Amino acid sequence: MTHGNSSLVTEFILEGLTDRPEFQLPLFFLFLGIYVVTVVANWGLITLISLNSHLHTPMYYFLFNLAFVDVCYSSVFTPKMLMNFVLEKNTISYTGCLTQLYFCCFFVIAECYILTAMAYDRYVAICKPLLYNVILSPRMCTLFVFGAYVMGCWGSLAHTLCMARLTFCDANVVNHYLCDILPVLQLSCTSTYNNETVVFVLVGMNILVSTSTTFISYAFIISSILRISSTEGRAKAFSTCSSHIVTVSLFCGAAAFMYLQPSDSESMDQGKVASVFYTNVVPMLNPLIYSLRNKDVKLALKKTLKRQVFS
Repeated sequence: MTHGNSSLVTEFILEGLTDRPEFQLPLFFLFLGIYVVTVVANWGLITLISLNSHLHTPMYYFLFNLAFVDVCYSSVFTPKMLMNFVLEKNTISYTGCLTQLYFCCFFVIAECYILTAMAYDRYVAICKPLLYNVILSPRMCTLFVFGAYVMGCWGSLAHTLCMARLTFCDANVVNHYLCDILPVLQLSCTSTYNNETVVFVLVGMNILVSTSTTFISYAFIISSILRISSTEGRAKAFSTCSSHIVTVSLFCGAAAFMYLQPSDSESMDQGKVASVFYTNVVPMLNPLIYSLRNKDVKLALKKTLKRQVFS
């Protein structure tokens, strides 16, 4: 049986995070817990922002979309990842693999640019506070988010179409817990040079644009913070920005380590572990970082709980 791309492989086997039997059950409960926290925390944040009008600002509009992307992204691969820990052989069809690859790339790229928009939001809020509502108008915020999704759609489509042109002859064991680009490329029996070039260019461009915009924004932010005479004001501003810097560093750092290196088997094993940070840890940490250290979110939670209790 063959596919339209002349592939002899009709399904792939996901190898998973580890093949050590003694780790399977503990890791299953660990990642199940991470997934539950991710879904509950992100949907909770989405609900809070939706129900509380004082959170209908540019900052929380971006945070709303970040939470939405995180919960969708986690749901694309986590169910199959969990199956790896309880099944002897975890298979995924050729079409299912390409579909998973498409949506993984889509949400990763979209998150990259939403984080970039959030950095710009903090720059405007701290460096140009009087023009905040003018610069970040509802129309401009919508364009930022729409642009993030367009970049995600364009990038993921490029990766998926390039992958669909490859031929897979015999090897079908993916050295990963999801159908990621580089582990699947290793299985092709035809040249993957063009694919690797596309990966290097697109990933490099996305990470470069995101990190450079973020760190340039924060260079201006830190400069403005240092001019604040009040110690309390400086501490508040640094507290607001530090959460975002940690998130961007974890997300982009792990992604760069995974994709911007040679695709040999040793680097794949290292990259598989690194990918846990941007696939599992960051989506879980985002709502916790932005809510536990945010007085507005805590206040919104208290008001919402009071309304539920007294309704």
